[in-house]
Amino acid sequence: MSIRAEDEVARICRDLIRIDTSNYGDGSGPGEREAAEYVAALIEEAGLEADVFESAPGRASVVTRMAGTDSSLPALVVHGHLDVVPAQKQDWSVDPFSGEELDGLIWGRGAVDMKDMDAMILAVMREMARTGTRPRRDIIFAFFADEEAGGTYGAGWAVENRPELFEGAREAISEVGGFSATIGGRRTYLLQTAEKGISWLRLKAHGRAGHGSQINTDNAVTRLAGAVSRIGSYEWPIELTDTTRAFLDGVTELTGVEFDPENPEKLLAELGTVARFVGATLQNTANPTLLEAGYKHNVIPGTAEAFIDARTLPGQEEQLLEIVKSLAGEGIDVSYEHKDVSLEVPFTGNLVDSMVAALQAEDPGAPVLPYTLSGGTDNKSLSRLGITGYGFAPLRLPEDLDFTGMFHGVDERVPVESLKFGTRVLGRLLRGY
Repeated sequence: MSIRAEDEVARICRDLIRIDTSNYGDGSGPGEREAAEYVAALIEEAGLEADVFESAPGRASVVTRMAGTDSSLPALVVHGHLDVVPAQKQDWSVDPFSGEELDGLIWGRGAVDMKDMDAMILAVMREMARTGTRPRRDIIFAFFADEEAGGTYGAGWAVENRPELFEGAREAISEVGGFSATIGGRRTYLLQTAEKGISWLRLKAHGRAGHGSQINTDNAVTRLAGAVSRIGSYEWPIELTDTTRAFLDGVTELTGVEFDPENPEKLLAELGTVARFVGATLQNTANPTLLEAGYKHNVIPGTAEAFIDARTLPGQEEQLLEIVKSLAGEGIDVSYEHKDVSLEVPFTGNLVDSMVAALQAEDPGAPVLPYTLSGGTDNKSLSRLGITGYGFAPLRLPEDLDFTGMFHGVDERVPVESLKFGTRVLGRLLRGY
């Protein structure tokens, strides 16, 4: 008897979590090779061919293609990433790489971002391959390295060096969409149709080096501290994209609360655990994250540096850069460490209709709203090949689980029943679209 996708998804998720793929952003982590080999073995066991490739030692990605029945249809890319952000064991209730299952939830780094979705993709793919179920169109399944550091060694490298892997593809689905939230007392699913751009900036302040005991009116650390304070406390204006307007209109319909740009908290209060996620998409953001200066207590350094994580609304990249430069002031150079595009795609079309139908087949009558992601995904890299990407990792979640708060957080966990729900929804989509 063939194993169903929902019967093995939890095991795959636990196995993936137990493989430490921490990405520190500087190449010092263990890399994704072990996870890529595990994924490739699952693919090949189901009878498909796995293409494992490295962009640098240990930085491995995996791609396979399942042939569809109608070669005239454009291919669909279904992708996830194998890396995770680091975790401090002492901060967690369990070992973050244990993959423990407690009270019906799987715990560990990646349970939310995004080894849960990787497991759902693999489980559905394997069930389709084992049963001889062919999709209507070619499906390209991809598991990338390095998403958590911008994708340079993962999706970005694949797009630049292996574009033939994505031949014929026009659409893609990946993480951070399709999950449920309670809005106005109703379980509602958020489908990601936009994501903010990435502008990771470096500030370098210049001054006069000298002895720490002397008066110094040209102190690089002082200059940098002022710049960081101004940038970190700047109030970015509310600016609504088409996606965010559509989302807010949907929330108003569900709750009866109108959005007031002078008091956004009134409507955000109706969103429960997703309020922080959505609140960050109403405007540009620029958060100081790292400071570097000096080498000895009694030496005033000649330079000091800070790093800013800025996320931009569609079309706002240059405007944000100019504002940051103005806030930084004289004597400070502002440059890009990493930059990537914002995305916004329509909440219409056959793929959207199919995603909504797949969700509502498993949860009849549940509303589905488009939303903007404040972070970024590997859909940015695929967009350079003309591929339109959506966030669709379907999960029906308990109302009291702060799912969005666990992205890059402590004690990540995902309910086993949510994974099973997701495999059913994803299976419906991939078999029928």
